Amino acid sequence: MKLNIKLFADGAVKKDILHMYKNPNIAGFTTNPTLMNKAGITNYQKFALDILQSVKNKPISFEVFSDDFDDMLRQARLIASWGDNVYVKIPITNTKGEYTVHLLEKLVAESIKVNVTAILHIDQIKQIMPIMKNAPSSYVSVFAGRIADSGYDPLPIMKESLKLISVNENLELIWASPRELYNVVQANEIGCHIITATSDILKKLPTLGKDLFEFSLDTVKMFYNDAKTSGFEL
Repeated sequence: MKLNIKLFADGAVKKDILHMYKNPNIAGFTTNPTLMNKAGITNYQKFALDILQSVKNKPISFEVFSDDFDDMLRQARLIASWGDNVYVKIPITNTKGEYTVHLLEKLVAESIKVNVTAILHIDQIKQIMPIMKNAPSSYVSVFAGRIADSGYDPLPIMKESLKLISVNENLELIWASPRELYNVVQANEIGCHIITATSDILKKLPTLGKDLFEFSLDTVKMFYNDAKTSGFEL
């Protein structure tokens, strides 16, 4: 199955990132503080600069983690200085629910490439588009997986998001937090620019478009071989 969508690997484990970097199908990378925490990273800047020694010609996003707008700006400028391929992830709001619009305005004015993240509602995109319509190369990350987790169909939101950001050819929509490989197919079909995926999803890519009769037989063989390996008897 031919994919036009770009695949970004989502994670914070160095060996996984370096492995994916060698994969020509992986066009870029994203991280976040939660993934870094799970990976046991304690020195944010040291980790980022270490990764950037190897990841030089593919985009990678690192997120600010302050909750104060002035400090977010300081962090964003620092992160942006790490490399031309670095995109600064800015959450749509801080923890108080205050929109980061004014922060984004300053960053856009400085031509800093941003990745506006944690978006789940179409009105959130409408809040930032007066600013983002003038942005340099940047991403808008809509968490389609979390929308689906809430019992809502993410497809209408993703389609509307594509329309809203189309006023600026520098903007690309990211289908974030996918839950299964089929999300890659869905995102590709609607013309989404990018989908982020963890290694658990990316390792399933070889099964994309696989003949279902063949897949069925492989499944039967798996059950048979696992039962045999376990030494089951009745």
